[in-house]
Amino acid sequence: MLRSVAMPQRATATPLPTVPFPTVAEVLDLEAVRVGHPRVVAGADSLDRPVRWTHVSEVRDVARLLRGGELLLLTGLVLPDDEAGLREYVGALADVGAAGVCVELGRRFQKLPRAMIRAAEERHLPLIELQQEIRFVAVSEAVHARIVDSQLAELRASEELHQTFTELSVEGAAPAEVVRQAARIAGRPVILENLAHQVLAYDSAGTDAATLLEGWEARSRAITVSGRTGESLGWLATTVGARGHDWGRLLLSCDVPSTGRDVMLVERGAATLALSRLVERDRETLERQTHRTLLAGLLTHSLPAAETGMRAKALGVPLEGRTLSAVVLRLSSRPGEAALETQARLRDFAETVAASVRDAKLIALVGSIDDVSVGVLATLSGRENVARAMESLASSLTRRLASSRATTAVNPVGTSDYVMAVGSAVTSVRDARRSFLEAAQVADAAAHQPTMPYYQLADVRLRGLLHLLRDDERLQTYVERELGPLLAYDDTHSAKLIPILTAYLLAGRNKSAAADDAHLSRPSFYDRLHRIETTLDVDLTDVESCVSLHVALMGLEALRRPSQATR
Repeated sequence: MLRSVAMPQRATATPLPTVPFPTVAEVLDLEAVRVGHPRVVAGADSLDRPVRWTHVSEVRDVARLLRGGELLLLTGLVLPDDEAGLREYVGALADVGAAGVCVELGRRFQKLPRAMIRAAEERHLPLIELQQEIRFVAVSEAVHARIVDSQLAELRASEELHQTFTELSVEGAAPAEVVRQAARIAGRPVILENLAHQVLAYDSAGTDAATLLEGWEARSRAITVSGRTGESLGWLATTVGARGHDWGRLLLSCDVPSTGRDVMLVERGAATLALSRLVERDRETLERQTHRTLLAGLLTHSLPAAETGMRAKALGVPLEGRTLSAVVLRLSSRPGEAALETQARLRDFAETVAASVRDAKLIALVGSIDDVSVGVLATLSGRENVARAMESLASSLTRRLASSRATTAVNPVGTSDYVMAVGSAVTSVRDARRSFLEAAQVADAAAHQPTMPYYQLADVRLRGLLHLLRDDERLQTYVERELGPLLAYDDTHSAKLIPILTAYLLAGRNKSAAADDAHLSRPSFYDRLHRIETTLDVDLTDVESCVSLHVALMGLEALRRPSQATR
């Protein structure tokens, strides 16, 4: 009686089985088979096929009874006598997806017919001669025991995954810990990224982290899969998100094709990360959530101005009939800081800003408005002076941050870790977005030198103008005309010239000071200055040429810095 088990089905559209079945090569290495002195006579390139089941059959049309993945054991007594029949027999087995055929010599053949060997070789079907008699039942028992053991191991692995990720979910583990545990279980690198392909957390699993992350954004963009989970370019990727809002991907490095256990691992990890994200959001105070929602509605036009005013008034923040001043407080980046750590820092910073607003006795909506910025919409009565209110807010924030830094040991925000930018005062809720956009542009322009308590458009001067014009094609053309050859040179050479030109101009054309700032010997620095003059065909002793180049460099900075206001 023919016996078989159904091929396990995975949730994702991949052809790999969930249970790690033994391959044809592994079956041939079993003691019960080796006593027969097996010899592969065809299909040696397909010995890695998984053996789902072994089957003993002397039925000539056995192919119609198979489901694929079976290794046939036979003596050959009923095999066709003619070449055409043998080719048809082999072709039918190949079509149904048989794993291979083992023929015991002695009862029918002393050696397998050449026609059968040629047909099997053409169809890449493993064909094996057993030169000594073996016990087929012993082979079946050994293979089936191997399959059952694999199934039990898979169940134990599934239980370990379930227990590990359930504990992580219950404990509210940080994403970095979820990623670390996934890498530990897999024994391979795991990366968590956001939708912009930026690494949020990773574990290199003992490999070189620099190599793992080198050029990650470009490499990740090439990893495309259909559906929520799939494999591409040596990475198994699954989407991370909940409640219909996807926010990232979890990727597992796969040197060989992934298994069902790998898929289970990344999908459980992704589910745990999605739950962790929801828990983190719930840790934000209800007040901050509500304020953030109103600010987002105002900035994206998703809420009508009238409704925004009504809901803000219900929160005790009246907007109608008052002077409104938008403030953007932009956190500076920290080298090596993961994006998730930045988010946690931003959340704490938003609470500190809200407390500073209360200290300054101001009324305002306060909440995060992008990944690195806190927005404040201060609402002032006609008797309040905008400048005085902003000075009071800046002073209160400085005091609170200084106090927090003295008492907090875990990465507190310092007074030099942010820039405060103020937009023009407006008198209508409809114009508040314009004030925020202006404040964001000022923050972009002032981010490189956060030395003043706060900045307004008049304070950023030429740099601010260039940031306002960053989308103007004329500025883009000007930058390309002035610096294009130098940028092209830097793209093809390891010794970059743009930083040398920047150091020279920032040092007021003092070559000695610029060389010191660039950490180069004077001869090396002078040589690169000469290379700049040759590349751009300019005279760096000419004041007007240097002014033009300095403006172009500031324009390049404006073009390269992403605008937070549009996020």
